[in-house]
Amino acid sequence: ITLQEYDYARESPSKLAASCLLLALTMKNLGGWTPTLEYYSGYCSQDLHPLVKRLNFLLTYQPRDKLKTVRTKYSHRDFFEVAKVTPMDMLKLEEILKSC
Repeated sequence: ITLQEYDYARESPSKLAASCLLLALTMKNLGGWTPTLEYYSGYCSQDLHPLVKRLNFLLTYQPRDKLKTVRTKYSHRDFFEVAKVTPMDMLKLEEILKSC
């Protein structure tokens, strides 16, 4: 969904991808940002926190009438129904990121 948002065009693709991965790991309780992820991505967890928060905000407050085709596609089982994943509560996300 960031492809349709101009505000994310200035972010480097690698930082955006790393932030999306950290948010996904956090949302699914699959652990945090490991030293291996830090080494291969080049980003420490603290570098990603502001962008992770913005991404979660985008998921929380995305307009429901735009991008219906993309949402429908990624709501299908073939794509693991990722469009149906509930965004994290902003306060809970903040607590988790502080502990990283």
